[in-house]
Amino acid sequence: MRINIEFFGSFLRKVIDFLYPLFRRYMSLQFFRYGVVGSLNLLFDWLLYFLLYNYLLNQRMLDLGFVTLSSHIAALIIKFPIVLFSGFLSQKYITYSYSDIRTSTQFVRYSLVFFVNLLINYAGLKILVDGFSFWPTPSIMIISIITIVFSYFAQTHFSFKTIKKNT
Repeated sequence: MRINIEFFGSFLRKVIDFLYPLFRRYMSLQFFRYGVVGSLNLLFDWLLYFLLYNYLLNQRMLDLGFVTLSSHIAALIIKFPIVLFSGFLSQKYITYSYSDIRTSTQFVRYSLVFFVNLLINYAGLKILVDGFSFWPTPSIMIISIITIVFSYFAQTHFSFKTIKKNT
């Protein structure tokens, strides 16, 4: 399976790199890759949240017996593992394929950054939806702007950083 993921990542990286000359004047190749991959992941995240909130949960509270979750928080929790793995795999094999850090270390670091983003999302939803009665789907979109900026720097300089070797 790893070979298929690496092959698919390599294919998508070549497609993205083919489009890069149009943007070369404005950004580095890594930033362009991060932007394209991040945008696709973000659209997937928003679509998944929308579908979970509106169709799986039907905008209703989720009663688990020992705790009841509001539908906007339940959708956030349900989508979390799916988005965690899809985001990690796409960033690892497309954007940061050159990183020489072990995959397990990358995943732990990526997960830490992801959890910080999850907390930002949770707090933002509580404030916007519960505090200001704003709609959940646009709220998650607004909060994403904050997490995108944080994530780029954290993933580049922490999760997938390149170890400098003495030559």
